[in-house]
This record gives sequence, C-alpha cells and structure tokens, in this order.
Amino acid sequence: MDEISTSTLINDLLTLIEDSRARTAVAVNAEMTSLYWHIGTRINVDILANKRAEYGKEVIKETSKRLTEMYGSGWSAPHLWRCVKLANVFTEEILSALRIELSWTHIRTLMYIDEPLKRNFYIEMCKAEHWNTRVLNGRIKSLLFERTALSKKPEEMIAHDLKLLKDEGQMTPDMVFRDPYFFDYLGLKGAYSERDLESAILVEIQHFITDLGSDFAFLARQKRMTIDNRDYYLDLLFAHRKLRCLVAIELKLDDFEAAYKGQMELYLRWLEKYEMVEGENPPIGLILCSGKSAEHIELMRLEESNIRVAEYLTKLPDMKLLESKLKQTIQVARSCFPNGEGQVGRLPQ
Repeated sequence: MDEISTSTLINDLLTLIEDSRARTAVAVNAEMTSLYWHIGTRINVDILANKRAEYGKEVIKETSKRLTEMYGSGWSAPHLWRCVKLANVFTEEILSALRIELSWTHIRTLMYIDEPLKRNFYIEMCKAEHWNTRVLNGRIKSLLFERTALSKKPEEMIAHDLKLLKDEGQMTPDMVFRDPYFFDYLGLKGAYSERDLESAILVEIQHFITDLGSDFAFLARQKRMTIDNRDYYLDLLFAHRKLRCLVAIELKLDDFEAAYKGQMELYLRWLEKYEMVEGENPPIGLILCSGKSAEHIELMRLEESNIRVAEYLTKLPDMKLLESKLKQTIQVARSCFPNGEGQVGRLPQ
C-alpha cells in the first residue's frame, strides 16, 4: 500500500473512531441523565411525598452511604438532592429530548433557574449557539436574558418566540440584541475618543464578537459610503447568520441624540441598496451610547426604522443592583402591552 493510500486509510479510520466516540458519549450522557431523573422521581414518591423534611434528609443520607459503598464515589447526598431537583423541574417527556442535545452539566446548571421562560430561553439559546457549560454560566451570570428585548415582552409572546426558535430555528432580533453591553474587557480608562473605543474593540474583536453572540461575523471597519460625492464612514459592519442580515454598528461617547437616528437611517438605506444580497433581510442598525433617554427612544419609534439603541459600560456594575433595575424595567415593559399585544410604551431604559 503506498504512502498516500495509507494516509487516507488512517484519516478515514480516525474519523470513524471519533464519530463512534461522540455517539457513545451522547448515548452515555442521555442514559445517565435519564437514570438521575428516575432516581429523583423515586425519591420524591417514596421518601419525600407527605413526609417530614428531617425524615427525608436522614433517608437520603443513609441511601447515599449505601450507594457509595456499592458503587463508589458519585452518589453523595448533594447529588441525590440534585436528582430530586431534576425530577421536580423537568417532565420525562421534556427531558427525553433535552438529554440528547445537552450534557448533564448543562442540564444541572439550567435546572436551578426557577423561572420557566427564562430557563427555556437559556435552553434554546444553548442549543442554537452551541454554548459549552462555561459560556452558559457566563451568560447567566451576566444577566443575558434580562438584558434582551425579549425579556420585556409579555410571557405569551416570549413563549411564542422561543417556540419558533425551537421548532423552526428562527431567531428574532429581540433575542440577539442586548442592553446594556459590557465592555469591561477593553481596558479603557480616563478620557478616550470614539476612535480609541473602536480601536480597542478591534484589538479584542474575538471577545467583542463573543459578547455580541456567536452568529455575528465581522465584515468591515470604517465602511466607506459615497453619497452624492460625499463620503460617510460606518464604524463597524457585521453580518448575522441566523438573522440573515447585515448589522451596522455606530459607537457614540455621549448620550443618544435624535440626530443619530437620521445618520443610521442613511447608512441602512445605503447598505440595503448596495450591499444586500438575494435572500437577505433588511439591515439592522445598532447605536451604542454611553447613555440614553427613555422618552427619546419612545418618541422616535426606532424599531420602525430597524434601529436599536443600547448603552455600553466600560466597567462592570454591581450586578445585584443591575439585576434589580432590569427586573423593574421588565415589569414596567410588560405592563405597557395591553392584553399582551401592541407596542411597548414608555420604558425606563
């Protein structure tokens, strides 16, 4: 057998082995997760149902001791309580599909999110963007759900959008864009210009794209647009794979101004005329500012022009205070939808 044939054979065999290992890992993970659910269900029915809490603790402690003696480590009392939690959170039908697509470590993290819609958001985004558990934990810690426009919709609309993503792979802009964005990794201190901000982003472009979302692809910096012999320059141009559109980003050091809408509208119409390709959706504009007024945002009806405005923070805030503020914003936003329909009214953005 010649050298080329040997190399081809080895590569083919390696592919077969790796594929087999991957399928085996999925099967083992699925079986293990199912086992944990059945254990949790049995404990719920036979031990915890209508029993005193102290009684349950003692029985689980003794059960853990016996299982550890028979099967070794891995059957601690905390793990058995996790099995109980798993059975309480997920039905067997839901888990049977989930255990094929996500690992036990993913599911273990997700089951401690108490709000069902919030948990479903992370489940579907985890599947759609292929997050590992480190990314998932980072997204939860950074309050990703609370920072999306999706979270501010009525529950019925959130459920509808998540079902579209689950059943048809259709992602909406409300799932993609966030407010605020965290740029603490850029290392900006003291006074800096828009060009400094742009340059810092480009130095950390991979981190920036990760923060935006995994389906963003960087296309250009200072994209030149010539209109009536006059040159205009868009700060950053991206494409989003699942939204199937161009995303124009403008960076501003100050608070949002009404004039920024006209500037972005001009850029979007130019991109629509000269850069859109067949099958793409109209481009979306994202204006990143250091601050913004709720009344400005409301009166200018930016979403009708496919424009979004978000704040950015160069230093991480107190996350507990931010979480409290975002939850208040979500409550106010949802109350502005009459009977779960219509447009968002005045929000404390």
